[in-house]
Amino acid sequence: MVSQGLQDLALDATKACVLAYGVRRTTLTDVARRAGVSRMSIYRRWPDVGSLVADLMSREWHEVIVAEPATIDGILKVTRQLREHPLLRKIIEADPETLLPYMLDRRGTSQQEMLAFLTEGLRAGQASGQVRAGDPGGMARAVLLTVQSFVLSAPVAVDESYSQSDLDDELRDLLHRYLTD
Repeated sequence: MVSQGLQDLALDATKACVLAYGVRRTTLTDVARRAGVSRMSIYRRWPDVGSLVADLMSREWHEVIVAEPATIDGILKVTRQLREHPLLRKIIEADPETLLPYMLDRRGTSQQEMLAFLTEGLRAGQASGQVRAGDPGGMARAVLLTVQSFVLSAPVAVDESYSQSDLDDELRDLLHRYLTD
C-alpha cells in the first residue's frame, strides 16, 4: 500500500508531466524525478504510465464531481468544468487514444463514481418530486452518456454562429425534458 503522501506527490508530478509533455512522452522516470522520489517507489505502485494516468484522471475528475450536487444545474456545472479541465484538454489535444478504452471498452473508476453520484441524485430527486419516475440507474446511464458527449465532442458543434453557451442551454433543456414530467 502506498502512503497518501507518496500517492499525492506521484499524481501531482504526473499531472505536471502530462501537461508539459502529454501522456505518450511521460515516463515513470520523469514522474519519479519530478516527485523527488526513487523510481522504485513509483514502480512498486504503478507498473506503467497508463495506470498512473488512470489514477490521476480518477483523482482529478473526482474533485470535480463531488463539488456539485446531482441536480440539473450541478450536472451542467460539472460538464463545463470537465470540458475545460486543463488535464482533459491536454489529453484530448495530444493523446486522445488515452480516452478510447473508457468510451468503447469499459467504465473507468470516474465513470463508476459518476454513475453512483447520478443515481443517488436522481433517486433523491424522485423522492422530492423533482425528477420523474423511472429506474434511476438506467436514467443515470443515459445522463452519463449524454454528458460524456457534451464534454468530449461539444467543441465540434461550436462555431461562429453557435456558441458553447448556446450548446449548454440545449443541454439544460435536454436534461430538464428528460428528467422531469
